[in-house]
Amino acid sequence: MARVSKRAEKTQFSPIRKLKPVADQARAAGKRVYNLNIGQPDIPTPKSFLDGVKNLPKVLAYSPSPGLDEAVDALVSYYEDQNIPLDRGQVIITAGGSEAITFALMAVTDPGDEIIVPEPFYTNYNSYATMAGVEIRPIETRSETGFRLPDRRAIEAAITPKTKAILFCNPGNPTGTVYTRDELQMLRDVAVKHDLFLISDEVYREFVYDGLLHTSVLHLDGLEERAILVDSISKRFSACGARIGAIASRNPSIMQAALKFAQARLSPPTLGQLGLIHFLKSSTYRREVAEMIEEFEQRRDVVYEEITVIPGVVCRKPQGAFYIIAQFPINDAEDFCSWLLTEFELQGETVLMAPAADFYKTPGKGRDEVRLAYVLNAQALKRAIEIVQAGLDAYSHSHIGVRARA
Repeated sequence: MARVSKRAEKTQFSPIRKLKPVADQARAAGKRVYNLNIGQPDIPTPKSFLDGVKNLPKVLAYSPSPGLDEAVDALVSYYEDQNIPLDRGQVIITAGGSEAITFALMAVTDPGDEIIVPEPFYTNYNSYATMAGVEIRPIETRSETGFRLPDRRAIEAAITPKTKAILFCNPGNPTGTVYTRDELQMLRDVAVKHDLFLISDEVYREFVYDGLLHTSVLHLDGLEERAILVDSISKRFSACGARIGAIASRNPSIMQAALKFAQARLSPPTLGQLGLIHFLKSSTYRREVAEMIEEFEQRRDVVYEEITVIPGVVCRKPQGAFYIIAQFPINDAEDFCSWLLTEFELQGETVLMAPAADFYKTPGKGRDEVRLAYVLNAQALKRAIEIVQAGLDAYSHSHIGVRARA
């Protein structure tokens, strides 16, 4: 019998979405389910973005493979505002950040090569690496240090002759960690010494709280040939369905490679680009983004304050993005998350979360952790955490393997 490829067999289903069918069954049974499993904000997409797709041309044609000139120019102006000067030829619009990461990996690696990624990491990196034929070598970060990067020796210890790049997310998904300039300069020094590329996933660039500043990989000197920025508008513009991302680099060889891949897939979505152009040209976009960031910082505070009073729960306050990793007093977070949906309800309501073990490459790590996405309004978040606390109480009385609470 003909079989699918080993690549297809190895590529995982999305762990973030794997409990969705269970949640759908819970809804069908009449339960209200609070979705904290996925980074889909409930904040309305800005009106100026939506207005950009109203006045459509008579023919919805392909855009150029690198993106519409006006859309690329709008992004170049946006990056200029972020103190990231780029030329038009140094930015290619992609079908979301996912395609940007895939282009970056294919541009700098060959099948059998390796990339280094701090864990826990965005679980879909596994799929992108598998499709590119490369292997992820994780480096450990710890919750007790706020998931900060380990020292240089630990990173260099993971480098092998097959290592071609370091891929990291800043601010981090799923950790909410914002790397300091010193940490990024350390990565720069490692990359230069060992002839590696640095791929920086900056989807959450503006989601930085407590007065901290974000440092882009393209802010660093001495990385002109090595730095690759991958990006997406989905989070900070609350336009996940637009599927508009970008890859940017000052290395012309990388951008030529990315252009070949872009031409092979023809063009990025035209509708999303029209919305992007209209939004970035509006007089309100800076204010709307700032208001969105302020709202998420308030949500961060609500989730952290509510969840840290639950006995036995341990977590660090995230500095950015809109995720928090929490350690629960249980041995199997996936079983607990599934149980919440199938066996538990509080006044007809329950919660969908993402088990955190899937954000680790190292077997056995994260089994007692969950990732929560604080993408709902403050009232809904408080109610969701109340349900989680009640669920932990009920679970602890009905399951073996629940740790004693502090």
